[in-house]
Amino acid sequence: MRYSIRLALLLSCLAPGAGLRAADPVSSLRQALTLHAGFDGKFEADYSRGDPVLYLAGGGLSGPAKETDAIKLAAGAGKFGGALHVTKKNAVRPYYKGPGAIDYREKDWSGSVSVWLRLTPDEDLEPGYCDPVQIVGGDTKKGFIFLEWSKDENPRLFRYAIRPLFEIWNPKNLDWAKMTDAERPMVQLQKAPFSRTRWTHAVFTYDRLNAGKAGVGKLYLDGKLQGTIKDWDLTFGWQADKVQLVLAAAYVGHIDDLAAFDRALTDAEVAALYALPGGVRALR
Repeated sequence: MRYSIRLALLLSCLAPGAGLRAADPVSSLRQALTLHAGFDGKFEADYSRGDPVLYLAGGGLSGPAKETDAIKLAAGAGKFGGALHVTKKNAVRPYYKGPGAIDYREKDWSGSVSVWLRLTPDEDLEPGYCDPVQIVGGDTKKGFIFLEWSKDENPRLFRYAIRPLFEIWNPKNLDWAKMTDAERPMVQLQKAPFSRTRWTHAVFTYDRLNAGKAGVGKLYLDGKLQGTIKDWDLTFGWQADKVQLVLAAAYVGHIDDLAAFDRALTDAEVAALYALPGGVRALR
């Protein structure tokens, strides 16, 4: 029996990446990083395994990002240097192209997104849903991942949702706002520490999507786990070349130090990411 226990422990330590992640989460974060945008004087990502350009869509705009009356680069206003500042609700959706940064897989797909946000939701956001970060792949009925502030509640609720194929999560075609919490594949927080006087770190992970009910999603704020999405069939129907990482849908406030990773981060890695004194640039 003792020999079996020792053998199991040895094998777990030899699992791919397990020892590295346990011993040095910063090094493992560096290896998993696929995109980093610090918004220090430019919209373009500082690092990307794919296209580093931030694009604009909607509101009559298209092509590489440029400052508008609502979307600006704010020097020195970020958690680490500059920041992206959205001054008012608008129809423009800034996005990074997914391939390379977010490599969607038809089977067993995993990843993580990290971002710092600064706003007071109940005062800064206008009526309606607000999604500071989304991952989309064309038709949202074929899958939709997003952070969200709720539409009408006061105080507004903060959520992380993974919506798979529409026929899986919403076979009765119900209104999202009218569904019960149990009917929505999400983590929902009654209280979240967002304020325009401090930065809040948000990380969401998605692990083993497109693997039936093995899929799991997790939400972290300021380095701590807030909740888990599980026991859902998280199957998507995206096309890999249409995947986008979208920012600031109806959002008003500051965004900084956006990063994406090619797998679901561990609790220890999220805590290490939150504690990085200079932000994600320390990983490059």
